[in-house]
Amino acid sequence: MPRIDSHQHFWQFDPERDAWITPVMAVIQRDFLPQDLAPILQQHGLDGCVAVQASQSEAETDWLLRLADAHDFINGVVGWVDLRAENVVERLAHYAHFEKLKGFRHVLQGEADRALMLRPEFRRGLAALAAHGFTYDLLVLPDQLGYAAELAQAFPTQPFVLDHLAKPLIKAGELEPWRRDIQALAARENAWCKVSGMVTEADWQRWQPADFRPYLDVVFEAFGPGRVLFGSDWPVCNVAGGYSRMHALVADYVAQLSPNEQAQFWGDNAARFYKLAS
Repeated sequence: MPRIDSHQHFWQFDPERDAWITPVMAVIQRDFLPQDLAPILQQHGLDGCVAVQASQSEAETDWLLRLADAHDFINGVVGWVDLRAENVVERLAHYAHFEKLKGFRHVLQGEADRALMLRPEFRRGLAALAAHGFTYDLLVLPDQLGYAAELAQAFPTQPFVLDHLAKPLIKAGELEPWRRDIQALAARENAWCKVSGMVTEADWQRWQPADFRPYLDVVFEAFGPGRVLFGSDWPVCNVAGGYSRMHALVADYVAQLSPNEQAQFWGDNAARFYKLAS
């Protein structure tokens, strides 16, 4: 059974391009490359990973694909392409030739237009993913979950996966209306969820595993064990305790699941969602 980290990033740090990495996140203001991640995966008994875009350019997509070609443990890439471009069909046809390119993502959480995903030009590009079996990662904040559910309903055969639980307000301990909106998204059977990125939404210095249990309860109940994926959000998780603490937090929670359900969570679901080679 494969054990897969379904969500991590690589970058060669550029202060201008990566301005989202602010001074309070100084611990990740440096390069993070495959040779940095490989021993961490091995330490935690993971066989491979999915590299997810952090910069919105085709150059980033191409760079991640080169890394994946050079490192067998990078099982798949979630890249970026301009879904609103006039030539999006041609660009997707180009990327369909790359076996390890599994899907795409846009940083919707940072858009001033909170409903950008529902605009006609975005939906036109999204509709073109199906011809090549590409997946779509939803990077949204809680206020956009309603739009995400509407999108998943509008494209019932398109596989969607929610990144980072939509970043609920864990530090503030707020569950509603996030819980209601998670349940609405999970009602769409084509929507999955990555259990990733949580520690960055808590108190970076003081969080305890108990802080996350209410949110994990909601996600596992709503999506079920067959539609949840482990993801570390490395190296971003380093700002709030690092890989080992995040992994231990999740491992402790899923210990209550059956062996089969645990196998699904730790890798089988990622392999199914992204159609990863065994």
